[in-house]
Amino acid sequence: MKVLVVGSGGREHAVAWKLAQSPRVKALYAAPGNGGMAGIARCVDISALDVAAMVAFAQKEKIELCAVTSDDPQAAGMVDAMRGAGIAAFGCTKAAARIESSKIFAKELMRKYNIPTARHMSFTDVKSALEYIDAQTPPIVVKADGLAVGKGVIIANTAQEAKAAVRDMMEGGLFSGAGKSVVIEEYMTGREVTVMAFTDGKTLKLMPPCRDHKRIGDGDTGPNTGGMGVISPVPDYTPEINERAAREIFLPTLNAMRAEGCPFTGVLYFELMLTKDGPKVIEYNARFGDPEAQVALTLLESDLLEIMLSVTQGTLEDAEIRFRESAAALVVLASRGYPGTPEKGKLITGLESVSPGTNIFHAGTRRENGGYYTNGGRVLGLCAVGDTLGGALDAVYGDISRVGFEGMQYRRDIGERER
Repeated sequence: MKVLVVGSGGREHAVAWKLAQSPRVKALYAAPGNGGMAGIARCVDISALDVAAMVAFAQKEKIELCAVTSDDPQAAGMVDAMRGAGIAAFGCTKAAARIESSKIFAKELMRKYNIPTARHMSFTDVKSALEYIDAQTPPIVVKADGLAVGKGVIIANTAQEAKAAVRDMMEGGLFSGAGKSVVIEEYMTGREVTVMAFTDGKTLKLMPPCRDHKRIGDGDTGPNTGGMGVISPVPDYTPEINERAAREIFLPTLNAMRAEGCPFTGVLYFELMLTKDGPKVIEYNARFGDPEAQVALTLLESDLLEIMLSVTQGTLEDAEIRFRESAAALVVLASRGYPGTPEKGKLITGLESVSPGTNIFHAGTRRENGGYYTNGGRVLGLCAVGDTLGGALDAVYGDISRVGFEGMQYRRDIGERER
């Protein structure tokens, strides 16, 4: 089959890497791709948001499956357009993508179908939002309604900070159009866990639970990022909690989307808070997480192409999906300046010294003159597997010591609480 992967991040590199292992994939394309993906796929210079150009390319090359695995293209209707052109597309429709692209849509869905989440209110005008803050007890969480590359959440320790966040988003253009409307919610306490699932709209098949580390600095300090490291499994996410989450959150969400006339297909991502009252939804994503995908796909033993085809054909119930019963750990290497304005163009050294058992997933890189250079905020993700989480962490940090580029930053405490 001829397969096209849309996107250019670490998640897309992991998807392409796993698809390339399928004996049925005869030609693999990535648009626009990145430096690392160029080694396993033909990279095509088309923006992931250029729906018309992407469809035209897919038609010209007779693409048989298009994997749309990032948020913006789904929200822009890439899956709808591909299917409209007669091309099988893995991912969700524009209507279903609202579960991520609009925090207000997601919160109203949870309210209507009694899916546990934080107490919240949505606002489209600044005055009402500021008045609501006055009646709340800090900390207060302020979320941009739209997509903000994983950075659209501000945890305010005071009412003044929360009001400043509202003004910055709704009046100051912070996160661009994503912050024209906001959700203000209570601050939930507990540990976070991510559960992703393949779904064809009727059946859910869960991936191993994992824990992302969002803050830029050790000890969960500094601003939020798109993710600085992931571990799996998660010791405090017990089978009993999973059973409750399936009963109260996972299946009700899938049924709610179907009831709303926008059945969800692709990968549905649940970010949960394990509170004293049970698991609650922090937010949904309409795709693989990044960098959670890199860990999940490293552990996946089954053929990803066959899974994607079963999703597009509505036969996921019959698909056998297996994961390694091992631990995995991933650490992100980021550029100086991230999550603000990252430096670019720095030569990356030492990649050839990384152990064969550690996967290197490229995110913000470009290939030039036989070398790799930084080309974004999150540059690389190194992922190792071990019999224990401690073994996986030791392996990945050992390999990180062999890699370098000017201004490289990374967290040194990924998974330390779970060792």
